[in-house]
Amino acid sequence: MSKNVGGTLFLVATPIGNLEDITYRAVKVLNSVDLIAAEDTRKTKILLDHYNINKPMTSYYSYNEKARSPQLIEKLLAGQSIALVSDAGTPGISDPAFHIVQQALENGILIIPIPGPTAFISGLIVSGLPTDRFVFEGFLPLKKGRKTKFESLKLESRTIILYESPHRIRKTLTEIQNYFGNRNVVVARELTKKFEEIVRGPIQLVLSELEKKEPRGEYVVIIEGASRKSNLDISSG
Repeated sequence: MSKNVGGTLFLVATPIGNLEDITYRAVKVLNSVDLIAAEDTRKTKILLDHYNINKPMTSYYSYNEKARSPQLIEKLLAGQSIALVSDAGTPGISDPAFHIVQQALENGILIIPIPGPTAFISGLIVSGLPTDRFVFEGFLPLKKGRKTKFESLKLESRTIILYESPHRIRKTLTEIQNYFGNRNVVVARELTKKFEEIVRGPIQLVLSELEKKEPRGEYVVIIEGASRKSNLDISSG
């Protein structure tokens, strides 16, 4: 291992909804750094204002991360400390972080994780499906590779966790039913927020529940593994 040089890159997990779900350490770090690199500076400002944190921000999101990473590395090498945050949850989990982490490691920069909320873990632990072994797939491919992905997951025995947007949730669940059969699933939306809702049961019943109102908010989808049988009763909460 090479000696660390320059400043420190902090990967700071932030609330996935409820602003109170942030650690004392995260607040302390955000107050102490020279710069905050945020996926969406407008959303991050809401959090910073809530905790009276006044620090310079710069954008760091999926479309500019490759170009922005070298600029941030230059600041880190000059001795500045930077906190990287996503819109919500943990940086690097279906959110930008990979490129700057790679480059920071290549340049001998110290990286410190500040743990906290992650939507898929919150959904998994309340799902009622097995939590001892699971696979997180994030967002499925939109077109190319989508069929291949479903085929590869069809025989997966571990609990499967996906993210999905509101305008694709019904389509995705229908495809899961077509490939996997009427397997048990759990669909959680707006976790930790005012309109938090969790629906459990066989896919067909969950789809019926989703047809009753317009889907809103980001979804965590937890799917029963191929060899698992939990016989969940549908319920909302």
